Amino acid sequence: MIHRIVKMEFDPDKVEEFLSNFEENKRKIRAFEGCCKLQLLQDQDKNNIFFTYSYWQDETSLERYRNSELFKGVWTKTKVLFNAKPLAWSTNVVSIE
Repeated sequence: MIHRIVKMEFDPDKVEEFLSNFEENKRKIRAFEGCCKLQLLQDQDKNNIFFTYSYWQDETSLERYRNSELFKGVWTKTKVLFNAKPLAWSTNVVSIE
């Protein structure tokens, strides 16, 4: 299983627009084949910094999503709202306590 973490920093005036877009698309992303879980996290101190935390069955599923029309539509609306370059990591669980 792949755990994908994406850090996004938005123009403070664009946060509501981002949240609206996320709300509109979260069910579609969660229903995408290979997506096991999707969470949206917000920084405690800077309310314009968000993280998506998603679980994917495998790298193939994640890549299929990243090449989909759904992703292209969501990302097109999201990337214009950034005020810093997004950061992304694909991770594997090493230990669960």
